[in-house]
Amino acid sequence: MLHFEFIKSFLTAQAKTERGATLVEYALLVALIAVVCIAAVTVLGQSASAKFSDVNSNINGASSS
Repeated sequence: MLHFEFIKSFLTAQAKTERGATLVEYALLVALIAVVCIAAVTVLGQSASAKFSDVNSNINGASSS
């Protein structure tokens, strides 16, 4: 019976602390920020690549005329 009381008091004390919950929240925030950054780099990278290709074709077209 003593073991159950110890476990009960330990779990009650752990439930009152918010360290575990905040750690999970920070991990979710970091994961969300990483996903947004990867998406932004992917979208902007494709857009920048298209712009550079357009500029390159315009320069090549102007120099051959």
